[in-house]
Amino acid sequence: MLTNEELKELEKLSLENRRNIIEMVYTAKSGHIGGSLSSCDIMTVLFHKCMKHSLSKSDENYKYRDRFVLSKGHVSPIYYSVLAQLGFFEKDELKTFRALGSRLQGHPSLWTPGVEVATGSLGQGLSMASGIAIALKIDKNPAHVFVLLGDGELQEGNIWEGFMQVAHRKLNNLITIIDRNRLQIDGCTEDIMSLDSLSDKIRAFNLDVIEIDGHDYNQIYDAIEKAKTSETPVVIIANTIKGKGVSFMENNAGWHGTAPKKDEYERAMQELQ
Repeated sequence: MLTNEELKELEKLSLENRRNIIEMVYTAKSGHIGGSLSSCDIMTVLFHKCMKHSLSKSDENYKYRDRFVLSKGHVSPIYYSVLAQLGFFEKDELKTFRALGSRLQGHPSLWTPGVEVATGSLGQGLSMASGIAIALKIDKNPAHVFVLLGDGELQEGNIWEGFMQVAHRKLNNLITIIDRNRLQIDGCTEDIMSLDSLSDKIRAFNLDVIEIDGHDYNQIYDAIEKAKTSETPVVIIANTIKGKGVSFMENNAGWHGTAPKKDEYERAMQELQ
């Protein structure tokens, strides 16, 4: 359980991240706001309270750092924002998002400090994360691997092959988090290709499931910390709201990959005071 001081700190960090997301996509005139906002609280708690970091390869603890894979790589704005908060690069660099030659491209690349793998081709992140987890097990390295999936990409078969691999190899050093905002670029996930009952499907693969409110800092923290000590691999289903934090973007699939106009940008930033 987080203290009141930690909760206040996370609220401040999440607000900054939401403002950064809007600013980055508005400045670039392209990018993915909806999913970045829905996963904002998850990423803020994960990176600031649950993961072990190392900013330099020369650090003696570098090899023991926790690894992170952003399977839904299009929500890179929130990824870059938390990396900047942690000091992997200066916050001013966020202004170069999606610019030609920038280290902060639309999808994560290995140019970017703090990024472990290049992602964005949906459905592949879990397989990459499981490979990293297997390697850590072989090396007897105690580090954890975290992977964030979008619920829309669960409609791809490679994800379910990944779940089979994770269960078969008992990769309890891999923690999977699903941003369950129920919207994808074409509309509601349940209209495109139904995923429910998602928890039952995942349990059928012999994986443990923890279902939480993905905007409740304590629930996010407690679920991740519990998963870190589990003998069985854990999948956290985080129920979220696409566009969370900006009233006219919430639960609106149209904001999946749309940049705000000037008046929309100003309204959003006003709401995020």
